Amino acid sequence: MEVEGSSKKMIATQAEMVEAKVPIPYRDQCAHLLIPLNKCRQAELYLPWKCETERHIYEKCEYELVMERMIKMQKIREQEANSKSGKKSPIPLIPNTANAS
Repeated sequence: MEVEGSSKKMIATQAEMVEAKVPIPYRDQCAHLLIPLNKCRQAELYLPWKCETERHIYEKCEYELVMERMIKMQKIREQEANSKSGKKSPIPLIPNTANAS
């Protein structure tokens, strides 16, 4: 499944996320990493020093998604700034239709 505007693919299906009871806000391109992390957390009784590898991999994926969105937004802002400052055309005093003969 391809997600518009992202370089990462959705790997986990909706059925897998529903079965794993992944909360809706966490159903993103990193959900396939959250499912085994949550299973590990439940098996290890949420001990903070357990499941470090799974947590690190999941958090790295989330970080990459955030950075991708930030870079994309920065490019959009730069394009808007360039279009506002670079292409300002003055309002013509004589409309084009007046010059038509």
